Amino acid sequence: MDLKDIKKIVELMNEHELSYFHLEKEEFNLKLKKGADAEAIQAAMASMPQQQVVQAAPAAQAPAAAAPAQSAPAAAPASEGDEITSPMVGTFYTKPAPDADNFVKVGDTISKGQTLCIVEAMKVMNEIEAEVSGTITAILVEDGTPVQFGDPLFTVK
Repeated sequence: MDLKDIKKIVELMNEHELSYFHLEKEEFNLKLKKGADAEAIQAAMASMPQQQVVQAAPAAQAPAAAAPAQSAPAAAPASEGDEITSPMVGTFYTKPAPDADNFVKVGDTISKGQTLCIVEAMKVMNEIEAEVSGTITAILVEDGTPVQFGDPLFTVK
């Protein structure tokens, strides 16, 4: 296999939005991977919040245990609007820099595609954009808090 063939494979990967390609022949083995290994990132990030809770003082564990109980009542207002959830595991940030203003606040009118927050995963700042237009009715996560895939971040009406 020559360089032209490999370039063609890369073009096909881009065209079909593939992130992994593996070809193995008798004396030839080619593996192409584009982007980060999602499974490894999720596994690493999933263990981080648990380690932080375990290392925290017992007084700090009580609020962490109360957090899931608080998320259940938050699901009730979701029926009155759309929920925007986290597309990944990471740390939730409401602003682009510590000294900057928040991307959005409760009561702001947003449009589809507007940046709402950042979720940091593996030192990469991922801007989370609005999936719908409307008005922010609630911000369900505190700044600097770890989030999991699918955690509700905002409600929009």
